[in-house]
Parts: sequence; C-alpha cells; structure tokens
Amino acid sequence: MILPSERAGGSAARTGSAVLGPDWAGVHLEGVPTISVLVPSWRRPDALERCLRALAAQTVAPLEIVVGLRDDDAESARCVDRLRDALAVTLRCVTTREPGVVASMNTALAACVGDIVALTDDDTEPHRDWLARIDRAFDDPRVGGVGGRDWQLNERGDRAEVGRVQWFGRTIGNHHLGAGPARSVDILKGANAAFRRRLLTPIGFDTRLGGGGAQMFWELAVCLPIRRAGWTLIYDPAIAVEHHIAPRFDDDQRHRGVFSAAPQSDAVHNETLGLLEHLHGFGRMMFLLWAFLVGTRIEPGFAQLPRLLLTGDRDAVERWRATVDGRRRGYTSWKRDGVDHAVTLPHPPA
Repeated sequence: MILPSERAGGSAARTGSAVLGPDWAGVHLEGVPTISVLVPSWRRPDALERCLRALAAQTVAPLEIVVGLRDDDAESARCVDRLRDALAVTLRCVTTREPGVVASMNTALAACVGDIVALTDDDTEPHRDWLARIDRAFDDPRVGGVGGRDWQLNERGDRAEVGRVQWFGRTIGNHHLGAGPARSVDILKGANAAFRRRLLTPIGFDTRLGGGGAQMFWELAVCLPIRRAGWTLIYDPAIAVEHHIAPRFDDDQRHRGVFSAAPQSDAVHNETLGLLEHLHGFGRMMFLLWAFLVGTRIEPGFAQLPRLLLTGDRDAVERWRATVDGRRRGYTSWKRDGVDHAVTLPHPPA
C-alpha cells in the first residue's frame, strides 16, 4: 500500500467541486470522488464561524459543508445563514430535536451526498491543505478512513504510538500528539477524520451510546467495525487541524479538568460496549479482568484506587464507583443488544 505521505503532488483535478466550483457542488460526476464535510455544533457560533471560514479557504474545495445543529440553537443557525452567501462553498444546515452529538451527526450524515464524508469539530481550524491530503489518501482503494493530528495549544510533544487497541482492550489515543510518517491505526479521532460514505452510512453513529453532549468514544463504534471488515484506517500527522478547545455546554467536562459522575459512567459505558463488540474470546475476558481490577488513572479499576488516594485525588472514590457503574452498564448493553456492524459492510478490494 502507498501511504499518503509518500506520494507527491496534489489531486485537486480528481475532486469535482475543486475543478467546477461551488455552483456545481450538487452534481456528481462519474468516477470523480467528492467530499462532504460534516460539522456538528452546539452553542459555539464564534468557533463555528472560524471553522467554516477555514473550510471555505481549502486548496481543494469540498462538495458541500453540512452543519448539524440542535433546533434550539438559534444563534448557531443564524451564523450559518449569515455565512451561506458570504462563503464560496455550498453550506447547508440541518437540525434535530434530540440532544447529543450522535443525533446531530446522524441527521447531518443523512444529508451528505459526497463519496467521502470528512468530520471535524466546530472548535477546529483545518489547515488549508486538509481536504487535499484527505482526498489523496483515498487514492488507495483499500483505505476506508483517514485522519490526522489535532494540534492543541497546551498539549505539545510527539508520540509514535497512536490510535491503537491493545489485545486486552486498553486503548491508546495520542491523536493530538502523533508524529512521523503515515501509518495504519485502529481508531481515528472525530475532530479530524474522514470515511468512505458507503462504509459510514450502514454503520451510522451509534444511538445506543450514553450521554447528552459529547457522547465520548463514539469513534470506537465507527472505526472498529470498519477495521474488522478488513479496511485500512490511516493516521497521517500531516492531515492537520488546529484544535482550539472550546467550552462545552453540557455535563461532560472530563477533558476540561472537571469530574462529574454521570458523564464518567456514560463515557465508560460507551467505551466498554464498543470494545466488547470488537474483542473476542480470551481478549474479551482479559479486557473485563483488566478493566475491573486495574484500569487507568482516568478510568480506575480497584488496584488504581489506593494510588489515586495517595496522590490526593479527592474524587478518587467517586471516580472509581462511576467507572465500575459504566463497565457494568456497558457489559449489560453488550449482552442485551450487542451487534457486529462489520457484517453489514462490503469488503475492500483484494
């Protein structure tokens, strides 16, 4: 396989809207891949405007930008309306009454028509070559999804290991720190990812996930079935966005330095459900043992509890209880309605 960072030159000539301009954005040309950009947003109109302006300034234009909003977010809707005529791209807005990013993304996905669906958060600012590099990465027909680094102001450093699920279920993110060449991974990050629409549509965004805001770990429910179906996911640090971490207006503040039991339980539930569907046999059993007995500092098992108490973590006991509750709920969800979405997907070309 030729990795995207090893190729030279651009591929704007392949992308219909880059050649024909926004007036042709609704026209699909036979054999010409096109990119829809999906941006979920809620109550962050200033950040959303910055993101949309960056998308409109891409060296390879998107076929369309579809913003997913809640129907009570009038200020963000006005932002999209104001920019619709100002930006030289096709910009659309769809709304849902349901809370949570999953409902917003599912509503927006149903409106996307491009061959590729690129996803980013409303508080990102994609680099000007973001879509050009995404477009080029899909030259390999065995690639089902691509993503890259989300640069964060207060998070610096380089990591080689990114987007992995270890054999016993421990996940490694580091997407905001990844460096080096393009490489195959298990998980991409929703702030900077793109998938073939014919793979994303059958899976959708998992409505079983807990939470009414960020609904953490939804990426597992998208990426892992695509991997199980045999497709390659590529992480290339050169496919980059600036991630201006903005406030969240919901209870999930886990990555904002504020602990709350309910969002912790929801996040752990979502992660547990996705991993139990992905793992098999001995690996699944070892994941449950490791998760309940050891875990991590953020999602502690029983053995982590004394360590957290010794470091002065005042939320240690409540964090552990919420984590155990999330593990139990995730196991129950898996036993009740676990599915393997990989069986619904086409296989990659040989």
